[in-house]
Amino acid sequence: MTVLLISREESETRVALLEEGRIAELYTERPGRVSRVGNIYRGRVENVLAGMDAAFVDIGLERNGYLPVDEVTQSDGGAADSKRRISELLRSGDEVLVQIARDEMGGKGARLTMHLSVAGRRLVFVPAGGGSGASRRLDEAERERLREVCRALCPGKDGLIARTAAQGATIEELQRELRFLLRIWGAIQRRAEGVGAPGLVHTELELALRAVRDLLGPGVERVIVDDEHLHRRVVNYLRAVAPALASCVEGYEGMQPLFEQHGVDDEARRSLRRRVGLPSGGFLVVDPTEAMTVIDVNTGRYVGRRFLEDTSLRTNLEACREIVRQLRLRDIGGIIVIDFIDMSAESNREAVLAALESELSRDRTKTYVVALSPLGLVEMTRQNVTPGLREVMTSVCPTCGGEGRVLSEEAALLEVERILRRVARDAGARGVRVEVHPRMADLLMRGVPSPLCRIEKHTGRRFLVQSATDDVPIDHVSLVPD
Repeated sequence: MTVLLISREESETRVALLEEGRIAELYTERPGRVSRVGNIYRGRVENVLAGMDAAFVDIGLERNGYLPVDEVTQSDGGAADSKRRISELLRSGDEVLVQIARDEMGGKGARLTMHLSVAGRRLVFVPAGGGSGASRRLDEAERERLREVCRALCPGKDGLIARTAAQGATIEELQRELRFLLRIWGAIQRRAEGVGAPGLVHTELELALRAVRDLLGPGVERVIVDDEHLHRRVVNYLRAVAPALASCVEGYEGMQPLFEQHGVDDEARRSLRRRVGLPSGGFLVVDPTEAMTVIDVNTGRYVGRRFLEDTSLRTNLEACREIVRQLRLRDIGGIIVIDFIDMSAESNREAVLAALESELSRDRTKTYVVALSPLGLVEMTRQNVTPGLREVMTSVCPTCGGEGRVLSEEAALLEVERILRRVARDAGARGVRVEVHPRMADLLMRGVPSPLCRIEKHTGRRFLVQSATDDVPIDHVSLVPD
């Protein structure tokens, strides 16, 4: 059973997708952290960089957006010739209509595209996109049927793509949704004519409505909303785009918070941990880095019953399901390297890779998997669209600065001693008052002779050591004025 939970509080809206009682996907939107993917802007080209074959476009946000050459369209709206350079297509000062394809992440601006699209629940309308298409998650017969329907509905230069939710839809249902999308596109065109650069032309749906549009499929049996006003908005939206599904939306009236009742809050906190347990007793270690995310599979306390190869195979197969769940839950994107437990038998290696690809078929986000290497490594990529749960729910540690580790007490003490010697060398007076971390103050006084006594004897200076608060770095040293 698959359930979609939508919760709204004063300062946050959250959406959780539960599959078989376990959280599979979680999305959060706050006033200061709203995804802009799908928004359309009139932008002004600031820089055209021939060396990167890309342009930076001012769309009115804090950072300029990044527009690569393969996302540029020609003046007639068609795709640009792949052999043309960015300098032949755009110049500084040009005004362009762009859509955000990926949110700002870290120090990078949003990724932009000039290939505009308007997404519905079953269809995606692509102005001047040319041709038709269908989701690869559909079987070939259904894909061909939907492609023919799309060609019939949109025979001109515009394009139409059938999404997974279009499976089994009649031509009348698709025609009704296309009319809805064309009305939206008409409003965008009218708005674009009156907006100067940089300026916002079209805002994508809010999180709750996006979730209903993108996640509500044949397998979702219930949608539970805990806010009365939002419940009405969701029902009204579905009545406009999919009337038959409006009845599956229900309001929540329980005393216990919706997410707390379904265990979502606890699961969200656990998703921030490095270590993730497996049913047999094995575990995963998930380590995000700047370049990639690394996932290590371990047998843990599971020792198996027969042979090492059987133990490794069972743990790896269990890991496949949990790895994909963690990728979806944490919304991890970019390069991902999975270190499976080594297996000798080629058939077992193929079984693990097949299990991983089978689980990934449940993931709506685009992925690409490379074959299992002789070292037991799987390299894969997952489309990076949003910063992910970790970026939303955490901030950089002020002590370690994002390194993930801090100085040991021994290393910190040695560093503090070096700083005190340097202070003594530069000090004009015989006595110096300093402030250090409370733990360092204790260690400086400990022992016979203590580290502080050794420093004073070596430098000929006297130190009066004071304890700072616990929240300063462990190697903190500052001079205290008399």
